[in-house]
Amino acid sequence: MNNNLKILSDTSKKSKSNDLCCVFSNGKLLVKKDGTTLVIPTFDNIKFLNIEYETEFFLGKIGEKSCFAIESTSELNLPINFNLMDLYDLGSLLDEQSFLISGRASQILNWDKTHRFCGKCGSKTENKKDEMAKICPNCNHIMYPVICPAIIVAVTKDDKILLAHNNGFKDNMYGLIAGFVEAGEDLNSAVKREIFEEIGIKVKNIEYYRSSPWPFPNSLMIGFFAEYESGQIKVDGSEIKQADWFTKDNFPNIPKKFTIARSLINEFSKRNQ
Repeated sequence: MNNNLKILSDTSKKSKSNDLCCVFSNGKLLVKKDGTTLVIPTFDNIKFLNIEYETEFFLGKIGEKSCFAIESTSELNLPINFNLMDLYDLGSLLDEQSFLISGRASQILNWDKTHRFCGKCGSKTENKKDEMAKICPNCNHIMYPVICPAIIVAVTKDDKILLAHNNGFKDNMYGLIAGFVEAGEDLNSAVKREIFEEIGIKVKNIEYYRSSPWPFPNSLMIGFFAEYESGQIKVDGSEIKQADWFTKDNFPNIPKKFTIARSLINEFSKRNQ
């Protein structure tokens, strides 16, 4: 994670006029055009735009700037230098810190919307005063923001990498094998299982690369390299439509630069120069 970004949870912190504000409306993020770049607006901007909201969540800091998340409860009538955009589309348009804090905002707001009632007794929940959590006033059940771990793997075979076309990918894009970690499963087992289930091959020498938050809606992507061991490619047909081995000189359409998938693919290319 970029050193200029500090993830913090302080439920007592209140916003100031020049603090950054990640505003979501109908699933889209509000951004401001500043010259040729897009930036996160400030609370001064929010006041100018007459945006109404109920709760603000402190997210952390970018440098010395505090950042908050809010969900708009009013219709937005935006001037030409403001726009609502899908967070995924902004991945390659915002700077790294702004995208990461906006992703955190999206996850927190999604958790807020989906945990307004207790999962144990059904009572209406309240925001906990001393930490980022919800508490049921009836049975005292505490609910923290949900994070779902998922593995993503660059499978290599000599100077080739396995790339797959998922049925959900647009523009004939090819990416890496990925999937959620099952309850009671360790990460290496998840890597082996997902690859075998989706592609039908076995791997060895699993190597941790790095992790990255993925706010669509609340995943933590844990990246690995793994070497081909045995088997023939046989796609599952339901999630993966096509898969093949590619060298760094004949890549198909691959994921965007802000994704951990692209980072793994770029690292593969460096290792095979």
